[in-house]
Amino acid sequence: MNNKIFGIFILLFFIFISPVFAVPDNDNDNDGEYDEIGNYDFLYGGSDADYNYDVAAVDNMLDEAFSHIGARYRSGQSGPHAFDCSGFTSYVYGKLNIQLNRSSRDQYSQGEPVVKNDLQSGDLVFFTSPRSGRSIGHVGIVVDVNHVNGSFNFIHASIKGVKVSNSNDAYYARRYVGARRVM
Repeated sequence: MNNKIFGIFILLFFIFISPVFAVPDNDNDNDGEYDEIGNYDFLYGGSDADYNYDVAAVDNMLDEAFSHIGARYRSGQSGPHAFDCSGFTSYVYGKLNIQLNRSSRDQYSQGEPVVKNDLQSGDLVFFTSPRSGRSIGHVGIVVDVNHVNGSFNFIHASIKGVKVSNSNDAYYARRYVGARRVM
């Protein structure tokens, strides 16, 4: 008998508590029903992520960047057939009529700072390099972000040419300095 009473209690609890976990139906059909909560933004960006950025512009920029995969590295070069890291970023952004300073250190002063948890495709990411000490010495462009494990892929002109690397690669993980949003 106690099991039946307990079962009825649980059933009534879920019947009365379920409206608390639903949101009003906003499709204006006045049927009085509730919709499930369907906001999964927390999976794709930090709490302060900017969802108003120009997706088409970022896609165009990344298309331009990827068109140079394999291009040679040459110190002091800014494309289109050879690049150094800041030459690559300034060339790619330049195709969108966004002027970046020529050195990675100077690019680090442009735009708005972005915390790692709020990175988006198109953001500039900065690293130290063996020659720069603790100062900025390398820059790349975020391709995509994995907010579950905190890593990101970025395209950049490395000494092996233009390629995509991951922030969790040991070389880059220990040299990450910060990010800037210019778009």
